[in-house]
Amino acid sequence: MRKQSKYRPKGVRVDAVNWVLSGLKPVVAHTEVLNLRTKNHSAMASMLAGTGTRDDVDILIAAMNMTEALSLTRGELGIDWKQEINAAQNALFTMAQRGLIKNRFLFTGPEMQALKLAMEIHDAQIEQSTIQDFEKALALVNQTILSNKARRIVSLEPA
Repeated sequence: MRKQSKYRPKGVRVDAVNWVLSGLKPVVAHTEVLNLRTKNHSAMASMLAGTGTRDDVDILIAAMNMTEALSLTRGELGIDWKQEINAAQNALFTMAQRGLIKNRFLFTGPEMQALKLAMEIHDAQIEQSTIQDFEKALALVNQTILSNKARRIVSLEPA
């Protein structure tokens, strides 16, 4: 009888020292951070202008997930802003549910303020974090999604 699982060797890091050293570099030292910030802020601007699309909502969801994960993986990166981060995630969640019903994604005033504050927190986290912090936060987000602990945005049809 043949073994059910196939052998999958782990990847080998050719230059382990360089990998460790690059993990200690600040995130702002990389050019991709400018693209990330531009993408986040353009999605936020289009949402505030009332022209937001599903792609803009997805970008904001990813940014808020990273904001929460960075605060959890490295406490000094926003654990004291936990309530504000949760408020922004709740605001984004309710707005997205409404948007699926109406096919138009619009914030209310308090939701908009909560998300603006959380975006400022995310920008501050980017300034202070390292590549290693981002890798840990991304792994936490992926693990949360794979273990079905993340909230799914589903359309709640009006009664």
